Amino acid sequence: MGSHLPPQQQRPEPQLVLQLAAGARQAQNLELSGGGLGPEWQVLLGRADALAYGGRLHEALPLYQLASRHQQLRAEQLEKLVECLAQSVRIKEGLPAAGSGPPQPREWDVFRCRKCQGFLFEPVSLPCGHTFCKKCLERDRAAESRCVLCKEEGSAAAGQLLRVNVILSNLLAKWFPCQVKASQLRHEGNLLYKEKKLQAALQKYNEAVSLAPNDHLLYSNRSQINSTLKACEDALHDAEMACRLQPNWLKGHLRKGQALANLGKTEEALREFLFCLALDTGNKTAKSEAQKVNVEQKKGFPIQEESNVATSGSLKKSIQITESKKDCSEEENKLSSMPESAFLLPEKRSLLKRKCCAEETRNAEVPCKLPKKDTADTKGNSTGQHTPFEFVDPSDLDCSLCMRLFYEPVTTPCGHTFCLKCLERCLDHNPKCPLCKEGLSECLAMRKYCKTVLMEELIARYLPEELTERRKIYEEEIAELSNLNKNVPIFVCTMAYPTVPCPLHIFEPCYRLMIRRCMETGTKQFGMCISDPVKGFADYGCILEIRNVEFFADGRSVVDSIGKRRFKVIEHSQRDGYNTADIEYIEDQKVQGQEYAALLVLHDSVYDQAYMWFNSLKQALKSRILSHFGPMPAKDPDPQSNPNGPAWCWWVLAVLPLENRAQLPFLAMKSLKDRLNGIRRVLTFMSRTRSR
Repeated sequence: MGSHLPPQQQRPEPQLVLQLAAGARQAQNLELSGGGLGPEWQVLLGRADALAYGGRLHEALPLYQLASRHQQLRAEQLEKLVECLAQSVRIKEGLPAAGSGPPQPREWDVFRCRKCQGFLFEPVSLPCGHTFCKKCLERDRAAESRCVLCKEEGSAAAGQLLRVNVILSNLLAKWFPCQVKASQLRHEGNLLYKEKKLQAALQKYNEAVSLAPNDHLLYSNRSQINSTLKACEDALHDAEMACRLQPNWLKGHLRKGQALANLGKTEEALREFLFCLALDTGNKTAKSEAQKVNVEQKKGFPIQEESNVATSGSLKKSIQITESKKDCSEEENKLSSMPESAFLLPEKRSLLKRKCCAEETRNAEVPCKLPKKDTADTKGNSTGQHTPFEFVDPSDLDCSLCMRLFYEPVTTPCGHTFCLKCLERCLDHNPKCPLCKEGLSECLAMRKYCKTVLMEELIARYLPEELTERRKIYEEEIAELSNLNKNVPIFVCTMAYPTVPCPLHIFEPCYRLMIRRCMETGTKQFGMCISDPVKGFADYGCILEIRNVEFFADGRSVVDSIGKRRFKVIEHSQRDGYNTADIEYIEDQKVQGQEYAALLVLHDSVYDQAYMWFNSLKQALKSRILSHFGPMPAKDPDPQSNPNGPAWCWWVLAVLPLENRAQLPFLAMKSLKDRLNGIRRVLTFMSRTRSR
């Protein structure tokens, strides 16, 4: 078995193994010759651990036997042996090594709580998007504030008011009435068990099993109750049923091992505990139970002929548990409190493939609408038969705001679910839930809306065609919003120029929606125009590109944008409360020859004039201009290199104290010569005004 060990459990160096083996033979010779080891049994035990760790279990076992003859070994002294035996089981069973990560989920896992492993009851969706039973979150959040799936901090923080996911709760009650009732009985039974009303708890579980005969968690928990009642045979039967339904579920095998130990079947119990450790090497309960196995003083360990002791088929009855079992009221053995192993393996059985209980089959008033491809008997064996089924009603998964199938569903802290975009639009106008009017200021302040994973899985699994159509509609809308010629969003505010920064404070709901859409489409661009008393906004404007957006807790934001291109409005329109326009872009007309030479002279002259005017301003005014617009751009070697003309021209126009109506003609000009002459006239006028 040594050659199959994972990297974290590689054999020691060959020379060390030889030294350990020689020491082991010497110890055996001393024992056979009557020479006592005295306190040296500890050294012998260390050598045995080293051989076991190196994959030489068949050589290590005689040393454990010799050490046990000189000193009664305690459970904790056999930790290394237990780990190696568990590793041997893992290799034989083909289980993943520690740290390999969780397996792919099974089909029925979509309806399972990942804390208690049972069917979801009173489902609560956390801000991170994962869903658990409400009682599981209430029980565990005092000790753990992280989500067990994504490890996000604060997902189940103490003091947070837990609200049931309304849509999901209604769906599960409609689709799985028997399982929901069984889950309710399970929680009632757990409460009775905690109050030490064992018979009443057992009765609750009997009713639950009759409703959901294929729920492995019910059998596992009832096994614990029967063990407490000393009904060992019943406890073993329930544990075996749990293992049959979920062959690679750690908790089921732990229950089985405890039941076998109570019946005195220590060899079989050890095998179950080792299998638990093979599934999860860090499980403290399984390790504690397995370490209680000690070497029988008289018979000792048997020396197996096979190289792999754990896979030889039997550990024989020479291995026994020497310490009593923990009281079943201990925390790690609480009903429904065992954490899911990280090494659960995919299996063929699924919740939707199991045979419905007789009561559910006869209940024609509430038929299950989920597709059931196969059925399975109570032993978990698939019959391979197909049964008729009814598709999920798409209206059950409609958003109450857009009245369409949920797309990117998000659940609020108050338990209501909406499309992500629908919720964001509502929060633009009012930071309250659209249905119950509960305040969502904290949700708005986070600016992080995680999609509800379970709702997405349900839609993808049972409404694939509807989801495809819904996604197509969304993508068409995004493509339309991404068009920077048709229906371009227009911010009606101030003058904007190419290359000039334009910081904006966004607080109106319509513009909050507009900016968010610009970010979602990836264009990060919108048009800026000044207002017009007749048309609503001017016929000329400038495209702004968003460089950064800073959001505030109340929904306001500050947008850092910069001018890109000039445009002419072809048609004015509106969309969802903000202005839009069909536009065409405008550029400067280039000149050549003598006209170009004259343009260069004019360009240099006006630049020098503008530079002198700016330097003549008072220092306080200059500082304000520099902090808002930055320094004056340098003179371009070729003034026609940019289709919009030299950057310094737009900078000068932005800082000149002109009214918007006086600035607008400069934006519409296609002649750089005309623009330069206009700037020169303004600068001359400004200089004359100052001289007076």
